[in-house]
Amino acid sequence: SVSRLLYLLQQETSSTELRTECAVVLGSLAMGTENNVKSLLDCHIIPALLQGLLSPDLKFIEACLRCLRTIFISPVTPEDLLYTDSTVISHLMALLSRSRYTQEYICQIFSHCCKGPDHQTILFNHGAVQNIAHLLVSTSYKVRMQALKCFSVLAFENPQVSMTLVNVSVDGELLPQIFVKMLQRDKPIEMQLTSAKCLTSMCRAGAIRTDDSCIVLKTLPCLVRMCSKERLLEERVEGAETLAYLIETDVELQRIASITDHLIVMLADYFKYPSSVSAITDIKRLDHDLKHAHELRQAAFKLYASLGANDEDIRKKIIETENMMDRIVNGLSESSIKVRLAAVRCLHSLSRSVQQLRTSFQDHAVWKPLMKVLQNAPNEILVVASSTLCNLLLEFSPSKEPILESGAIELLCSLTQSENLALRVNGIWALMNMAFQAEQKIKSDILRGLSTEQLFQLLSDSDVNVLMKTLGLLRNLLSTRPHIDHIMSTHGKQIMQAVTLILEGEHNIEVKEQTLCILANIADGTTAKELIMTNDDILQKIKYYMSHSNVKLQLAAMFCISNLIWNEEEGSQERQDKLRDMGIVDILHKLSQSSDPNLCDK
Repeated sequence: SVSRLLYLLQQETSSTELRTECAVVLGSLAMGTENNVKSLLDCHIIPALLQGLLSPDLKFIEACLRCLRTIFISPVTPEDLLYTDSTVISHLMALLSRSRYTQEYICQIFSHCCKGPDHQTILFNHGAVQNIAHLLVSTSYKVRMQALKCFSVLAFENPQVSMTLVNVSVDGELLPQIFVKMLQRDKPIEMQLTSAKCLTSMCRAGAIRTDDSCIVLKTLPCLVRMCSKERLLEERVEGAETLAYLIETDVELQRIASITDHLIVMLADYFKYPSSVSAITDIKRLDHDLKHAHELRQAAFKLYASLGANDEDIRKKIIETENMMDRIVNGLSESSIKVRLAAVRCLHSLSRSVQQLRTSFQDHAVWKPLMKVLQNAPNEILVVASSTLCNLLLEFSPSKEPILESGAIELLCSLTQSENLALRVNGIWALMNMAFQAEQKIKSDILRGLSTEQLFQLLSDSDVNVLMKTLGLLRNLLSTRPHIDHIMSTHGKQIMQAVTLILEGEHNIEVKEQTLCILANIADGTTAKELIMTNDDILQKIKYYMSHSNVKLQLAAMFCISNLIWNEEEGSQERQDKLRDMGIVDILHKLSQSSDPNLCDK
């Protein structure tokens, strides 16, 4: 039984041969089902094997490491078991020099147990980079490969590790050059892909420039090759995901990738799995295809999203690829949350195009599935979907009308109450876009949907982005005279309170300027003017900002004044007299001597 084997393994009095055999048998058991591994873990096999590593006998150490490797590779083993005692990591680092087997197994354990920044930091601080670097030139392929995998997980999204790797050299050759050699076409695919991942992480961390030839001429083309039909499905998934990450933020790399090996067309093939039933003679193959089909779609959507992030021509090419919009729309309703998220990302990327919003997005009524996605989705999907909705609500987008009819106002108002900052920003931003040049009914619906309490809540939000978008919404609501008068007749008191609140608060120039522009809009109303003229506090504030040290605020304040004193309008004489008595004319005289030409003119 397992407990008997473990007992013998731990007996110092057993012969080393017997203890080694026990470790080998336990290792074989661990290669069985996940339940096997679970029962081994329940018997505390890991502490027993780690204890075994303290033996002086190399063969026994290797057998313990092989068994540990098999256990840690299993998805049921918690990675943290490696880190409970920090002396374990130090001891493993020391054992790296013992034999090619200790090197292979220890690197494999590290690369499987390094999940996230905390683990990366522990391994980095224990000298992983220095201890593993020389293994990249080992005579054993397995050792080279496991060392490379270690670097790929250590460097992933980790600037500290990436910046260190750039300057490490082995036998007089820098690591990036070693990685580039491992990318070459004659190397095994697994090696090409993993070294491309290392170089990608280093590039994203800023350790290698995006225009460096090792990225443009080596890494990028290698990853595009991985997307081709010749590769295995899992290689195509990994290639596309890594390439999406490499080019995500760099427009030049996006352009280069888009014209390498017909990549955009090549990716269309990712949607064709599982292949048509008539062609399937092999049930195993169908099973494999099905398993990878959603991973392939997810990878293709991610890569399309990165490719189309900035360039209008690339977006056009993507959308013109066969049935692309239908594929995205289908992706939005897939059962796999990862595919849904990737499809929304792809849609978001393409929705940055004015041209596409007016054409393909309209032809495919993309807003329908998008609104559906927005109903009770998890936050990570909500953030991207609501960003996309912001774009679909821009004034030139034909989708604006139908979206309004499908209950968008209510949905967006509820987003503005979210705990999640990105959702609050997107909710208020979308409402701001919706209110731009909208008819009065829509504006009233927005105000009703938001409620005065919520409006004040947003105006006192700790995030300046939320505040600016809320002011933008108010400014869009208060445009065109009849609308200004109508809204101020129903919400005037609260809006004036809000304006006062902000002009008195500790806010930056942009915020105050937006607020003064809102006042200028109110001053443009026919009846709304009176709310300013009868409010001495506000008039004093306008006067104060006319003499402010910042020209933008001075100009905005003068806008308010000029809207209050138009000669053609009824009551202009009384308004002019009141402002004259306040000393506004004297300030204007002074400003006409200003060195700033804009101020002079005004």
